[in-house]
Amino acid sequence: MQVYRVGGAIRDQLLGLPVKDNDWVVTGSSPEAMVEAGYRPIGKDFPVFLHPQSKEEYALARTERKVARGYAGFTFNTDPTISIEQDLARRDLTINAIAEDEQGNYIDPFNGIQDIQNRVLRHVSDAFVEDPVRVLRVARFAARFAHLGFTIAPQTRNLINDIGESGELDALVAERVWSELDKALAEPDPQVFFTSLRDCGVLKKLFPDIDRLFGIPQTAKYHPEVDTGVHLMLCLKKSAELEYDNEIRFAVLTHDLGKGTTPSDILPGHRGHEQRGVKLTRKFCARWKVPKSYTELALMTCEFHTHIHRLYEMKASTILKFFKQTDVFRRPERFKKMTRACIADARGRTGFENDPYPQADYAVRLVDKLVALDLSEILESGKQDKELGKAIDEYRLDYLKSIQEQDPGQL
Repeated sequence: MQVYRVGGAIRDQLLGLPVKDNDWVVTGSSPEAMVEAGYRPIGKDFPVFLHPQSKEEYALARTERKVARGYAGFTFNTDPTISIEQDLARRDLTINAIAEDEQGNYIDPFNGIQDIQNRVLRHVSDAFVEDPVRVLRVARFAARFAHLGFTIAPQTRNLINDIGESGELDALVAERVWSELDKALAEPDPQVFFTSLRDCGVLKKLFPDIDRLFGIPQTAKYHPEVDTGVHLMLCLKKSAELEYDNEIRFAVLTHDLGKGTTPSDILPGHRGHEQRGVKLTRKFCARWKVPKSYTELALMTCEFHTHIHRLYEMKASTILKFFKQTDVFRRPERFKKMTRACIADARGRTGFENDPYPQADYAVRLVDKLVALDLSEILESGKQDKELGKAIDEYRLDYLKSIQEQDPGQL
């Protein structure tokens, strides 16, 4: 029995990054021997065990054989004779196919250390094509390490394109796609996830509503970058720079989907893109089984982000209607997340990256003050149902009108 530290822990160690989790591979052993040594079995598809003291995961070295389409279409062999080199050969990228033995020696059969030094993301072998999830993983690693100068090797880009052409991506299940997308959104450069998929020719197959945005023009006065797809990538980058959470980043990702279906005769304007985008966003979320909280914020942002942009121009009655439509009196925190998505939208434009966007703070201050209003006198007035609701609306409306008579900056 020999134990090796493998994968991401070695990669991050060589990159000088913090090592968060250790993964271990065991050769020369069996499930029975592992249990006898005190390890607790947890693997469903293949033998994985928890160490009796550290609780870290130890997997038996294994090989894989493709028997059906999709990520689940594999059989596994965990015979004690399987070597660490054979186990490393089944991994996705060379930088993840490095092991370290108990004496601190590296086992690097696919030159992963050299690829780390050269900042290259390269597939280990042609077996890469057998698992379509790897397409998403490569793009995610590109998003994680773009700031370190990593790029995808030309051969790997071509292989990913071949996977797209083969139809293998059709076998991806929604849960796995969402898992990778959600992780990608949390990376330092989430926009690189999508540009990488596009460079590899598969964005149009995986996320056609996003791919469609590239090449769609916008009015240069407001969008010097002109291209809607470029604008969306700038917005995503800004959302990461501002360290927004993933719900907000996803709302940023989907906020302009409607611009991909703008009738050509009204371009470069995009009148009505909000409502068109709501339909597309709802389908996107249903297709990939996006969590409810993400979906709700994304739909609200898609429909109402331009309301925040125009907030200073709105009448008090329009603002109150907008606040009721977005349910701010019951869910103010969700509304505040939408305003942050709007900041990323406003600053995700060439030349506007650091411009002030006071509308967001103004909207939040308005909501805070309206939520804090003392309604006790109205609630105790004896009014019921519609009459009570009308009285509350009138009270809030009068308050909004009084604010608009002031300098909003002094609110």
